[in-house]
Amino acid sequence: MSLRALLISSSLTLLLAACASTSQPAAVESAGFYRVKPGDTLFRIAQNNRVSVANLVRWNNLKDPSSINAGQLLRVSPPAGATQASGKPGRQPPGRPASKPAASEPSKPAPKPVASIKLAWPVKGPVIAKFNGQGSKGIDIAGDAGATIRAAASGKVTYSGKGIRSYGNLLIIQHDNAHLTVYAHNQSLLVKEGQTVKTGDAIATMGNSGANRVKLHFELRVRAAAVDPMPYLAD
Repeated sequence: MSLRALLISSSLTLLLAACASTSQPAAVESAGFYRVKPGDTLFRIAQNNRVSVANLVRWNNLKDPSSINAGQLLRVSPPAGATQASGKPGRQPPGRPASKPAASEPSKPAPKPVASIKLAWPVKGPVIAKFNGQGSKGIDIAGDAGATIRAAASGKVTYSGKGIRSYGNLLIIQHDNAHLTVYAHNQSLLVKEGQTVKTGDAIATMGNSGANRVKLHFELRVRAAAVDPMPYLAD
């Protein structure tokens, strides 16, 4: 074979190989992962995939379980060698095939958010740190260890645990599809994930978990964004 023929043959071989490699479909999301959709909450994703919120926080190294974004890819099954933390929803009964996540079902229209929200003080005490949107995404309220912390508004508990060290024992309550409140550094947690609470219900006791002093770190999130809760708190 002449040198020219050899070069042409080699070029055609490389071209065909390149076409073959580019003709393969792009990699799709593998089993065990979920792409966050608008309106999703971590609690709803946990329910649909029959895992606990604590596990989702741990498997995805989430620094803030109250803030997930549409398009974000989350691991919803344990990585190799990982153990599952206890928490609701419960395990799938043995011998029964796992149900498909509700994400595969026709989505229901989300309820319209309320224009604003009124909050009751979760605990009485002096405000020792104010909201600045950066280092402090809420306010800190001083008080006595063991003092009762109450729900600032009615809603559903979407997180109850200690998966984020800097927040200590943490509670998150979803009030509607736009508003949620965050309660951090608690001594003990009195409610569980999935539980419905009303304004003023006892939800935790004040402590210093994840903090250098006894205090409640309280946040208000509007569509996942932290806002100053002070204008919403009733006098």
